[in-house]
Amino acid sequence: MDALELLLNRESALKMDAPGPSAAELRTMFDAAVRAPDHGRLRPWQFVVIGADQRARFGQVMAESLSRRDPSASEVSLEKERAKAFRAPVIVVVAAKLRRGHKIPEIEQIASASAAAQAIMLAAPALGYGAVWKTGAPAYDPEVRLALGLAADDEIIGFLYIGTNVGGTSAFPRPDAADFVIDWAG
Repeated sequence: MDALELLLNRESALKMDAPGPSAAELRTMFDAAVRAPDHGRLRPWQFVVIGADQRARFGQVMAESLSRRDPSASEVSLEKERAKAFRAPVIVVVAAKLRRGHKIPEIEQIASASAAAQAIMLAAPALGYGAVWKTGAPAYDPEVRLALGLAADDEIIGFLYIGTNVGGTSAFPRPDAADFVIDWAG
């Protein structure tokens, strides 16, 4: 796939199913991710792969997070939270492993991890898969980070759901880039 075509036409998948990417395809995605801009060569990225067999446990982690935020959450709400783990056959959690107090500001470390996540989001369709980037309250829950093997003060950049696109993409109209550009007059 042509790189410019991929950049101009990338869209989030609405619904995904098996098969998901193989271990070799995931490796290709991660190889692309670690080419992200990285001021200071801190390599602040961490990728946690949640495969098909771990989705039920991940769904439980999500439901437990909801229970902590809302102790009165109904069983229907908890089940809806568990079901999020089954949006795709593979979930890649992208985190920023921050070096706090380093001369490279934390925002630049987060930006680097975000660029790595975007590289995965571009590599997935280049390899024939659909993908969608989600966050939500569990991304900001220190207990979720710990359950995923991250440090409590790491930052989850996103949950990237990857699989075979079976639901198309949203018909959401794309903005005109010119609306976001200004020429500096000096």
